[in-house]
Amino acid sequence: MFQLLSRAECLVSVCSFFSMFYSAGCFPRLMRCGVRRMGNYTSSTAGGLTSTGCVRFVQDVVSQNCVVIFSKTTCPYCKMAKNVFNEIGANYKVIELDEHNDGRSLQEALAQVTGARTVPRVFINGNCIGGGSDTKQLHQQGRLRPLIEQCAPCCSGGAEGSGSGHFQASQ
Repeated sequence: MFQLLSRAECLVSVCSFFSMFYSAGCFPRLMRCGVRRMGNYTSSTAGGLTSTGCVRFVQDVVSQNCVVIFSKTTCPYCKMAKNVFNEIGANYKVIELDEHNDGRSLQEALAQVTGARTVPRVFINGNCIGGGSDTKQLHQQGRLRPLIEQCAPCCSGGAEGSGSGHFQASQ
């Protein structure tokens, strides 16, 4: 009924099992399950916002902050956008979707609000200016800083996540 396997066969079986889990996209979720991070990041437990709740969250964050970047930590275009704001010393708020409880739902809400679900989604003064390449292009054309300077009083200074050249990741 049961067959004894050699160490090599056991190792191959275990590796095949984890490979199957990884290729199905389950391994990263399994590794993060229940993990709590310190600082500005959120826990990775299941999220609870509804679709309309996610849209409301996006609208609230965008209306309360002059510059908001909806990002993913591993995305090179997201890093490009953040680097542009760091370069000019602008205050901005970052929502890291891959570390947010409702990241997937928020990305769908961004698609509803902006018409695009790609990241980064960069907002200035309540308006989506596009992604990383758009942000960099506006900066190169000298049009980015004037947009930031036009921020409504509710969005400039004192908003959560402010601090020249710094960001705060949000839940």
